[in-house]
Amino acid sequence: MDALRKGTELDLVVEKLAFGGNAVARVEGFVIFVDKALPGQRVRVRIHRKKRQYAEAQVLEVLAQSPHYVEPVCPHFGVCGGCRWQDLAYPEQLRWKRLHVLECIQHLAGVEDTAVEPTTPSPEQVHYRNKMEFTFADRRWLSPQEIACTDVQYSKSFALGLHVRSFFDKVFDVDTCQLQSRQASEILREARDWCRRSGLPAYSVRDHSGFWRFLVLRETKRTGQMLVHLLTTPQPEDEKTVDALAAHLLGRFPGLTTFVHSVTRKKAQVAFGESSRVVFGPGFIEEEIDSLRFRISAHSFFQTNTLAAEKLYEAVRRLGDFKGHETVWDLYCGTGSIALFIASQVKWVLGFEIVEEAIRDAQVNCTLNGIDNCTFRSGDLKDVIKDALESARENGLPDVVITDPPRAGMHPHVVNTLLELAPQRIVTVSCNPSTLARDLTFFLDRYEVRTIQPFDLFPHTPHIECVVRLDRKS
Repeated sequence: MDALRKGTELDLVVEKLAFGGNAVARVEGFVIFVDKALPGQRVRVRIHRKKRQYAEAQVLEVLAQSPHYVEPVCPHFGVCGGCRWQDLAYPEQLRWKRLHVLECIQHLAGVEDTAVEPTTPSPEQVHYRNKMEFTFADRRWLSPQEIACTDVQYSKSFALGLHVRSFFDKVFDVDTCQLQSRQASEILREARDWCRRSGLPAYSVRDHSGFWRFLVLRETKRTGQMLVHLLTTPQPEDEKTVDALAAHLLGRFPGLTTFVHSVTRKKAQVAFGESSRVVFGPGFIEEEIDSLRFRISAHSFFQTNTLAAEKLYEAVRRLGDFKGHETVWDLYCGTGSIALFIASQVKWVLGFEIVEEAIRDAQVNCTLNGIDNCTFRSGDLKDVIKDALESARENGLPDVVITDPPRAGMHPHVVNTLLELAPQRIVTVSCNPSTLARDLTFFLDRYEVRTIQPFDLFPHTPHIECVVRLDRKS
């Protein structure tokens, strides 16, 4: 399309949602990705980037609304980079997520005849998250209303909230987030006001100065517990300042369970500290899933949608088809939630996890629940799995392997070791359909894909989890 260039304006009808969340329209077959649009809309757009095979455009005006449009419930919708699909009816979100899984599996893995099941919905679509990470920043994003207001002078040098979409260094002050509980939003506002008044600067990603870095709120859905995790840079007398903040929040919110302070010197924008201390409380919270109790520390991985995760774990247990005699390996096991969930139906579970704090939680979780047939090993999986393979050759290979890798998927060394292990079944949990499809290609010569079940753990976002069962070919 030679006629299309940056700045061109035109009317389009949106056809579909692409994997990743952007809307797709076409002009004489030429693909145009449209930001912040929905299938079924007729929109006026402006091209802001032109490539040889596609263009990218921004919506100037919605000329005709989609039949699946709903009014967003969040006042930050459109600015926040989180809930991109909040204006799309929930049944349509589920339909498109299934289609994206199907598209990845067919196009990337070449699996044509595998039936992808309908997406299992989240039991709750708002206030469903048990963990939210908020960022301190010295570059605050002002809303159009704040910019237009002449009566109040808003400071741009301090913010605590979420990143503005497409800006790595801009953060807007979150007033309320519909993904977390109302109390969590109240704690966020109170902490922001106190930290701003403290006079200590927020962290700058440009020159790496400043004190305040991250505020992580973790809350349980069934036991009513709350963990506040504050991350700062190391500064003189930082503990005194943090202790004062913790005391203030406890006075304002007496129901707070625990407060943890971590220090990080790393420049990467990751809410993970090199050293931690407990300011008050036990330093952890405990959640209940399917009559099991799980201890969760500040740095431990735990599925962020508790109620939907319970459905996902039930699917893992069902697809594992356990008879009671199986030895199971649980790769990327986190705090041992899946291992404990299946323990009563198998002979033995060996879990692997890189985060030592999570391994300690997994061991404690076994004690809490009176489970004695789970063992856990810490270390980088691509390294420790080789040693485990040698030991397994002497003591018995696993009958079933469960994997729950990060978004990047499984390391090639892990894949190769799994092929050497050759378990009867592999049940994999994935949060990224594209890397799931890539990983499946390594197993298709020896394994048959039996079931692909999508789960919506992240309503109003394009993200989708899947549970897949692979059976070894005879």
